[in-house]
Amino acid sequence: MTVTARPKLAVWKFASCDGCQLTLLDCEDELLPLSEHVDIAHFLEASSAVVEGPYDVSLVEGSVTTQDDVERIHRIREQSGMLITIGACANAGGVQALRNFADVQEFRSVVYASPQYVATLAESTPISAHVRVDLELPGCPIDRRQLIGVLTALLAGRRPGLPVHSVCQECKLRGTTCVTVAQGIPCLGPVTRAGCGALCPAYGRGCYGCFGPMAKPNTAAMVASLRSLGMSPADVARVFRTFHAAKPEFRAAAEQGERR
Repeated sequence: MTVTARPKLAVWKFASCDGCQLTLLDCEDELLPLSEHVDIAHFLEASSAVVEGPYDVSLVEGSVTTQDDVERIHRIREQSGMLITIGACANAGGVQALRNFADVQEFRSVVYASPQYVATLAESTPISAHVRVDLELPGCPIDRRQLIGVLTALLAGRRPGLPVHSVCQECKLRGTTCVTVAQGIPCLGPVTRAGCGALCPAYGRGCYGCFGPMAKPNTAAMVASLRSLGMSPADVARVFRTFHAAKPEFRAAAEQGERR
């Protein structure tokens, strides 16, 4: 990607809770000096001012859930030099992808008084199911340090580096006792990508897998471990589908858990 002297950054929202965009706003001290080097051309969470594309970098939050979303993401891709998906919704369908395993029409009839006016697709899908994605930034929400690291790397003209090891390594680095070994708490840390700082285990809770699968996760062993800790097949499938139902590694683990 050829970056101009003052690259144009756009931030886009699809089906999501806005948490990843709020992470960008929460950067505060880092965002101000960054804005001196980047033209934030489209970021409706922060400002109604919009500069027309094309854009050097687009950050996309949220999953695709309507036909309008499908058409809009193609337009965004066409006017973006680099497209980066931020968060579990954009990367893997998010929590709302739980609808993919049920009857969305039934949900719609129960939730809405006039469901005939609600247009939606049967499934919630990641951005990569529709257009080419240059980089995925994991998390639910994303980590602010990783976000700033990615943006500064792009400004420096180098490829961003993101961790591919597991949360377990982060637990070791911060001196956190393994919650599974010490307390028998189910934890997805051994198969989940690092980046959160092992936040949940640090407070005595098992990892929920919100940063998605690490590189080459041993999900078969993870499923066996979860079952040995007393989790039912349905519960095993649920934990792998909560944030990253569309990721092949976690999708396969959920299906394996259901079979046992």
